[in-house]
Amino acid sequence: MSFEELRSPLRFLQSTLSDFRPPDWLQQYQCWWEKEGQDISDLTDRAGTPWLRMFDLSGTRVDEILYSPDYWRMLRHGYQTGLIWRVSEEKAVFPAGLLPAALGIYVTSFYDPGLACPYTVSLSTFVPLSKYGDAELQERFLPRLLQKDEAVWQGATWMTEIKGGSDLGATVETIARPAGNQWLLTGDKYFASNAGAELAVVAARPEGAARNVRGLALYLVPRFRQNGQLNYTIRRLKDKIATRSVPTGEIELRDSEAWLLGRAEHGIYLILEVLNVSRVANSIGSVALAQRAMTDAVSFAQQRMVFGKPLIEQPLMRRQIEDCLRQLQAASSLAWKAVELLNQVWQEKPPYSDHYYLFRLVAHLAKYWTAEVAVQTAKWAMEVHGGLGTLHEYRAERWLREAMILAIWEGPAHRQILDGLEVMERKHVHRLLFQSLSGAVAASALQRMEAKVEQHLVLPLEEKEARAEALFSELAAFTADALLQPKE
Repeated sequence: MSFEELRSPLRFLQSTLSDFRPPDWLQQYQCWWEKEGQDISDLTDRAGTPWLRMFDLSGTRVDEILYSPDYWRMLRHGYQTGLIWRVSEEKAVFPAGLLPAALGIYVTSFYDPGLACPYTVSLSTFVPLSKYGDAELQERFLPRLLQKDEAVWQGATWMTEIKGGSDLGATVETIARPAGNQWLLTGDKYFASNAGAELAVVAARPEGAARNVRGLALYLVPRFRQNGQLNYTIRRLKDKIATRSVPTGEIELRDSEAWLLGRAEHGIYLILEVLNVSRVANSIGSVALAQRAMTDAVSFAQQRMVFGKPLIEQPLMRRQIEDCLRQLQAASSLAWKAVELLNQVWQEKPPYSDHYYLFRLVAHLAKYWTAEVAVQTAKWAMEVHGGLGTLHEYRAERWLREAMILAIWEGPAHRQILDGLEVMERKHVHRLLFQSLSGAVAASALQRMEAKVEQHLVLPLEEKEARAEALFSELAAFTADALLQPKE
C-alpha cells in the first residue's frame, strides 16, 4: 500500500474492500472535508465544550446548545449528503441499506471521529423506528429523520444512568407509566450523547415490571410534547475528555411523552439491537481514526530529520510502520465483516436466526479489537511526534483523546468480552464463525482455535470469566487475520 492510499479514506477502502468503487456522492463528501470540513473540525475541537442556554430572554426554558454556526454547517452537511436518508434510497447502488451510512461514518471519522457519533445515534434511532414503530409513528417521525435539508431531525440513544451502563437490568431506574395510547417516562439519563436531539430511543422500565433486564422496554421520545413545550430538559452538558464534536449531557425526563417500540417483553432485545448498530459504527470509526493517526505519524516521519536522515528511513521506525499497517488492515477486515453481517440481518426481529447470533459475536469481537487498535495506534502516533505530539496545537494528541472514548462508548472491553462469551456459550456461534473462515486459514489452525474456545467454555463459571480476556483477544486477532487473507 502506498502512502497516498493511506492518506485517503476512500483509497484505503478501495485497497482493503473487494470490488469497492466509491460513488460520486461519497467522493464529493471526502473532497468537502479536505477543502472545508477539517478546518471547521479543528476550530471546534480547540474551542472546547459547547455551552447550554437554558432560558431565552423571556424566561422560557429552551435548552439550546450553543456552537458556532460553522459547527452546525459541518454537522448538517453530513445529513444533507445522505448519511441517513440514503439508507432508504440507495438500494440500486448498494446491496443493503445500511452501507451508505457506514461508508459516510468512516469518511467522517477520518477527519472528525466525534462528529460520527450524531450520525451513528441518528441511524440507531432510525433502525428501531423503521422496524418496530406502528404506521402512525412512522408516518409522523420517519420523514423528519430522512429529510435532505437543514430541517432534518437528529436521533439519540439514551440508555445509561448514573449507576452505569453495563448492568442495565440493575441500573435503569427510569419508569414508564401508561397514559392512553402513550407512555409517560420519569427518570434521569446520565451519559446522553447528542443531547438536544429531536428524537431519542430510551430504555425504561414499565411500572411494576421486573427489576432485571427482562423488565426493560424501548421507547421513542421526541424533544417536544404535542402541545409544543419541551418534552425533556438538559440538566447540564459534560466537560469531558475526548471528543468535543458531540454534546453529551444529563437528560431529565419528567412525565415525558413517549411511545413503546415493539413489544414490552422484547425490550431488552430491541435495546441490544440499538447498541449493536452503534457498536459496528464504533468499529469502523475506530479503524478510520487509526488510519488517520497513522497517516499523520508517517507524514511527520517523512519530514523529521534524525541523525542525518529522515525518521522514516530508520530501521526501527520502518518496522513499526509495517507492523501498524498490517494491524490496521486486519482491524479493517474485521470491522467491515461486522458491517457485512449487519447488512444481512438488521431487519430481523425476535426470535433471531443463527446468522443473527453470528453477527452478534463478530460485532463484539470487532468493537473490542478495533477500539484497542485505535488507542494503541494513536498512542504510537503521539510517540512518533515526540514532545510535539503532546501539544494541543497539533492533532496527534487529539487522536489519542478521541480514541479513548471509542474504547468505552457502547460498552468497554469487559462488556464485549462477556457478551461475546455468552453468545458463544448459549448459541455455539463460534462454530459458524470457524466454518465461515474455512479456506482463509489452514484447517489445523482453525481446529486449534476452536479447541481453545470449546475448552474454555466448559471451565467453572468464575474461572471461565476471569480468564476470558486472553481467549477473546486471541480470537479477535485470529479472526481479523483470517479475514485479511485472500480466499482460496
